[in-house]
Amino acid sequence: MDNSKHSDVEIEVLLIGKWRFNTSLEKVTIEFKDDMTYEEIKIQTSLFYKAQELITGNKFTGVWYVTNKKLHLNMKAMPKSVLNFKIPLAFKISIADAIASINSVFTPEIYDVMRINNSQFLIQYQDESVIGTKINTARR
Repeated sequence: MDNSKHSDVEIEVLLIGKWRFNTSLEKVTIEFKDDMTYEEIKIQTSLFYKAQELITGNKFTGVWYVTNKKLHLNMKAMPKSVLNFKIPLAFKISIADAIASINSVFTPEIYDVMRINNSQFLIQYQDESVIGTKINTARR
């Protein structure tokens, strides 16, 4: 599972698909698509962050890429945020999406890809190591 033999493109190919992992504060499911976009669902497990989840929502979308064995996530939208609302018979105001895009430019999420194979990865985010498992998405 050591990534030292994988190029950035090989890591990207291995990442395509749906993954599940837990951090100290949340449970995460993320789907990396081959068009270099992603959909992520985060469920907060800490009571202190539940209020944040109510405001931002639990679903996020954006673009992703790998450079120098680092996974970059640039969030573009928070489609389930209460700050994205539609005025009846008028237009949609997407305050949360604008904040997400601006914030992502200045502080993208960057993960060190430590190890990866077809079914598991080990990534490092700040001081936390995260083990992810690929979810079988085969349709029956």
